Amino acid sequence: MITLKSPQEIECIRKCCQIAVKTLEYLARIVEPGKTTGELNEVAEKFIQEWGAVPAFKGYRGFPKSICTSINEEVVHGIPSFSRKLNPGDIVSIDVGIYKLGYYGDLAVTIPVGEIALSTKKLLQVTQEALRRGIDRARVGYRLFDISHAVQSYVEKEGFSVVRDFVGHGIGKEMHEDPQVPNFGEPGKGLRLKAGMVLAIEPMVNAGGPEVMVLPDHWTVVTQDGSISAHFEHTVAITEEGPQILTLSPDSRFWG
Repeated sequence: MITLKSPQEIECIRKCCQIAVKTLEYLARIVEPGKTTGELNEVAEKFIQEWGAVPAFKGYRGFPKSICTSINEEVVHGIPSFSRKLNPGDIVSIDVGIYKLGYYGDLAVTIPVGEIALSTKKLLQVTQEALRRGIDRARVGYRLFDISHAVQSYVEKEGFSVVRDFVGHGIGKEMHEDPQVPNFGEPGKGLRLKAGMVLAIEPMVNAGGPEVMVLPDHWTVVTQDGSISAHFEHTVAITEEGPQILTLSPDSRFWG
């Protein structure tokens, strides 16, 4: 069931999302070669708690950590570890979920570790632009798959592929709500978008093929062909005035 949020509820979600922004801004400043993903998780958990919030991922369906850290060929849901170090030229996707005031916020960015290859820079740029294009279709009267098609068509035109096994989602009083938001689909299809919907739109883009698999830890999703993958996500409210990106602040260094 899809629940439409009131302006007051959207503001509660926005407050969660702004903590997610601050958390990722802080983490981005300490991402460097030699840092472990376990250290990033430890810092994030403390930071979130200092803002009077709860790391939404910790314990969610048994997930053991407070953030997701996915490196290179890892697409999503990577488990932080003190034995996993970042190396020069890596990319690391950091996904942060926040719970506060009875609502959730969700944000993910992919961060370069030092200098990265030009081809990797293009992957990140294309994934961010695909997110922009998807968000631009998050408007009253459009269809759900207009968002999906905007993402897919741009990504594939640029020579990359979208992950099909994992999707975006509604968000509010639950971390994952209806509707699911695929990153592929036919324009003009799907439910009609209405004011009050809040969606976590999150392109997952692979340099190679779209196929993925889950590792034996039952969480970490990787590309089947070993190609690198990028992941960017925003929480977006659909309003009569257009899409409002709740996971964005005026002084943020990240658009997505």
